[in-house]
Amino acid sequence: MIGTGYVGLVTGACFAEVGNEVLCLDLDANKIRILNEGGIPIFEPGLKEMVERNRAAGRIRFTTDIEQAVAHGDIQFIAVGTPPDEDGSADLKYVTAAARNVGKYMTGHKVVVDKSTVPVGTADKVRAAITEELSKRGAKIDFAVVSNPEFLKEGAAVDDFMKPDRVVVGVDSDRAREMMRALYAPFQRNHERMIFMDIRSAELTKYAANAMLATRISFMNEIANLAEKLGADVELVRQGIGSDPRIGYHFLYAGCGYGGSCFPKDVQALLQTANETGLGSKILDAVEAANAAQKKVVGDKIVKHFGADLKGRHFAVWGLAFKPNTDDMREAPSLELIRELAGRGATITAYDPVAMHEAGRMLQDVPGVKFADSPMAALDGADALAIVTEWKEFRSPDFAAIKAKLKQATIFDGRNLYDPRMVRDLGFAYFPIGRPDLRQKATA
Repeated sequence: MIGTGYVGLVTGACFAEVGNEVLCLDLDANKIRILNEGGIPIFEPGLKEMVERNRAAGRIRFTTDIEQAVAHGDIQFIAVGTPPDEDGSADLKYVTAAARNVGKYMTGHKVVVDKSTVPVGTADKVRAAITEELSKRGAKIDFAVVSNPEFLKEGAAVDDFMKPDRVVVGVDSDRAREMMRALYAPFQRNHERMIFMDIRSAELTKYAANAMLATRISFMNEIANLAEKLGADVELVRQGIGSDPRIGYHFLYAGCGYGGSCFPKDVQALLQTANETGLGSKILDAVEAANAAQKKVVGDKIVKHFGADLKGRHFAVWGLAFKPNTDDMREAPSLELIRELAGRGATITAYDPVAMHEAGRMLQDVPGVKFADSPMAALDGADALAIVTEWKEFRSPDFAAIKAKLKQATIFDGRNLYDPRMVRDLGFAYFPIGRPDLRQKATA
């Protein structure tokens, strides 16, 4: 397993869990030290325990030794980062470097699997890099390149891997197909979940899936903004359209925008790919623009309520990670909100169950930001509360205690956690997304 980031570590641990011998390679010596000492460099429910028991059983090991890693695995998974380049395209330097190392050290047949999210055509580049390294050695060794994109949800990745909806495999070799089928056999005993296809289709499937989900989110956010203007309730609209089986309920929740390591990067990368073909994508342009605007919605509501000058104002923020059950702060809407408030002179105290350390690193240049050790502690001295991440512990709070802590009983809810009528009847000024105050209309 080349790369011990989010995808590589989850994939390696889950393969070890079903009896495979897994050697995880990473060139970050500090990360490998942490793993060898029993630590975990990321937060993912269930992952630490899974790594611990498989490390104790000797089924998963960690190394910085490239030659050892290439010698170990009949199947070489490339699960390294593909950060966005300046133009939004995926930077493949780590992928091709990993491929070159395989070509440099392999002594027998290998199946090289692209697990990283990569653009269409990457398998060709991986194949070319390995072939070039073999040629330098004058070696003629058979190998196959496979595309096996991951569809893991952060916060539920272990469950997703152990009980997959589907396993997409792009392959052009019968031998590689059978090796991949054998590898994934323990995960599909109930029914066939493997979908074999050509390599380019597999590469496109990953991007298309994430772009579709991002599109649903941005569409629903725009409907929420429209509902707010029209005096409609987006939650009722969601129920109305979600009941249509052609649409369904998933990814129809309005909020303050999406973030994370996948959707923003993958939408940009697919858009760049479309632009390179000359086709472009009006839909993906709109999805990206709508999400950028949605990240400003909570801040705009605060400014509308308190005014543009926030000097002397203090705000509590609940939730920092881009979604619950992860410490991932990449492209998190909380970053946009906190920078906006601080830029207008406000101070902020934030709380998140697991992401405060990473948030502190990313916000170290922002003045007036502190972190609290509990949701209630974050409210001390605050003019209002802003909710940005829908952690379970925020769903049923003590509203009387919140009201007593806040200078003003005001909540800006970027995730629509509460029943607006109930919260407003408790005396709060409550500002959710797409759920205006309908009490006067009902009375009329």
